[in-house]
Amino acid sequence: MTTSSRLSTARTVLTALALLPATLLAQSNSAGTSDRESVSGSDVAIYNPAGRVRVEAGSGQNVTVDVTRGGRDARDLRVVVSEIRGRNTLRVLYPDDQDIIYRGENSRYGNSSSELSIDGDGTWGGRDGSGWRGRRMRIRSSGRGTEAWADLVIRVPAGKTIGVYVAVGELTSTRVDGDVRLDVASASVSAVGHRGTLTIDAGAGGVAVRDARVTRLSIDVGSGGVDLENVQAESCVVDTGSGGVRGNDAQCGTLRVDVGSGSVRLSGIASSNTTVDAGSGGVSLDFTSSLRSLTVDAGSGTVSVGLPANFGADVDIETGSGGITTDFPVRTTRLERNHLRGTIGDGAGRVRIEAGSGGVQLRKSESRFQR
Repeated sequence: MTTSSRLSTARTVLTALALLPATLLAQSNSAGTSDRESVSGSDVAIYNPAGRVRVEAGSGQNVTVDVTRGGRDARDLRVVVSEIRGRNTLRVLYPDDQDIIYRGENSRYGNSSSELSIDGDGTWGGRDGSGWRGRRMRIRSSGRGTEAWADLVIRVPAGKTIGVYVAVGELTSTRVDGDVRLDVASASVSAVGHRGTLTIDAGAGGVAVRDARVTRLSIDVGSGGVDLENVQAESCVVDTGSGGVRGNDAQCGTLRVDVGSGSVRLSGIASSNTTVDAGSGGVSLDFTSSLRSLTVDAGSGTVSVGLPANFGADVDIETGSGGITTDFPVRTTRLERNHLRGTIGDGAGRVRIEAGSGGVQLRKSESRFQR
């Protein structure tokens, strides 16, 4: 190529760049780029309306956040770090548009729409649960609006108190040692290897907790299933409006499960005090050690409880319809087709089971820890 040809080609490229829309040039300088922010303090909150968020163990004194903006309008996002109501916070702020379009990579929500009320400072919800205030924001997977989101990687040093709030997207948290709250409106939540305390609040979306050694585990889900695997806590509380609860190897000093609609299937349970309330759906529990108290209230569905062979308790079982069977010899004080009262073994524990419809079975447990 001659010198004159090279100059002509260079002029052509420069002219083409000059003719590109300013918005496209701005997008190339914003979308996909990452910034690192640092949030100091012992009590930290992170707010991100849309995107994939990963929380993991960090080092040093401060929580660090890597922010990667995405979408056609990524340049419109602002990231602000400041103190709000006594907590140091990082917030991803959107313009005043009511409609936000989230087309996150590998999004699994199809043609969906979520709505929340967000304060002017970019916060919502909070530890007091006082959500639905400020301006309404709709986050949709398609349509017209501000097309932007932020993917975050949050690194948390040990001993911190942190709340992570995500409206739509995906939230994973791995091997964090501290007091952790994971709060989503419509997103899946996965927590692995936690220490300290763990609180999960999900409006819609599945929740999975694995390999946790915490003092307190609390899970509240409006719609979506809960999976537990290899969990140890002084207190375990699981509350779902709709969606089943299942898992293996749950060692909880106190275990309480409340399900509006959906089955409960838990094996490898070691808990002194267990309460299960299921509006509809079967209940299957397998215990690996004796317990002081078990209460099960099932609106509909079969109740099957596996207990150690040397188990002893005062038992009171009643069904609206369905039979009662037991692998244990019972010294009965009351025996009817739908009502059994009596004593098993030394009578040291207490079992109360009520089933609206469906049979009740007490069986000798074959549960084993499966890690």
